[in-house]
Amino acid sequence: MNDFNNILKFIEETPKTELHLHIEGSLEPELMFKLSKRNKITIPFKTIEEIKSAYNFTNLDSFLKIYYEGSNVLITEEDFFDLTWEYILKCKKDNIVHTEIFFDPQSHIPRGISFDTVINGIHRALKRANIEFGITSKIIMCFLRHLDEELCFDVLNHAVRHKDKIIGVGLDSSEKGNPPKKFKKLFEAAIQEGFLTVAHAGEEGPPEYIRESLNLLKVKRIDHGVQCLNDDKLVEILVNKKIPLTVCPLSNIKLCVFDKLENHNLKKMLDKGLRVVVNSDDPAYFGGYLNTNYIETSKALQLSLEDIKILIQNSFKSSFLDEKTKNKWLSKI
Repeated sequence: MNDFNNILKFIEETPKTELHLHIEGSLEPELMFKLSKRNKITIPFKTIEEIKSAYNFTNLDSFLKIYYEGSNVLITEEDFFDLTWEYILKCKKDNIVHTEIFFDPQSHIPRGISFDTVINGIHRALKRANIEFGITSKIIMCFLRHLDEELCFDVLNHAVRHKDKIIGVGLDSSEKGNPPKKFKKLFEAAIQEGFLTVAHAGEEGPPEYIRESLNLLKVKRIDHGVQCLNDDKLVEILVNKKIPLTVCPLSNIKLCVFDKLENHNLKKMLDKGLRVVVNSDDPAYFGGYLNTNYIETSKALQLSLEDIKILIQNSFKSSFLDEKTKNKWLSKI
């Protein structure tokens, strides 16, 4: 028990970074309810309790249904500011000193919400986070992979106007049946514009999607990537190239990628020398922010203090921070 108390203390006190966080996925039921009233938006829930009980999914697609329903309450720049600020307060509590967040403009533009409304609200909150708490951040815009590639070029053009705020582009939404190769031209155009690239791959999809993301989309990080252990040669490539895998343990349980946390493959990934990073994904929906992911995973997989240390070090090494800043934080772990 003493060992676990030491681990708990270490998790709570050590500065951390988060690299896989969908800002729309940090929409807590209380804020959803508040914004629905503020914006006079009808949602299919009468109480906060009803919203909470609806957060019960069987797979990625059933989660995405309520995720997109929840996004409907986000209308004004102030809404996106409030959403982001709520997450920042969680960062402060969890001792997250740097965060790299995803946002999904294609969840909002078809509803008549302008790209500028979304990015300006998010960015304003992140600027305030830096001024008030010293928390640094990067913004990554995600394309929804269930849409056609052509539709995504419009949103890329919007992102180009905001290069001062957006560092990279990613790929999320329903993985099955939407391989990375579908977006080869789009990612080539994004790289041409100077954006860094990441992609969700190997969550529910096969290891081949991880290969495609590396070879065709030229990604710097793989988001999720847990299916890589089904392909030994791929594991070798990922280890040799030190490709980060932004794993989200509680998300993987909630979306039934693994039946229970004790059966998660994170420890096996770590033992193979893969650059694994722990993250919360969509914490309002999946039952925990970053520290909770560390704590619950540590318990379930009996991780050692050294394992936790490596995971936190990996998060800084895998970030898009400059080397000097990375080293500053690594020296504190």
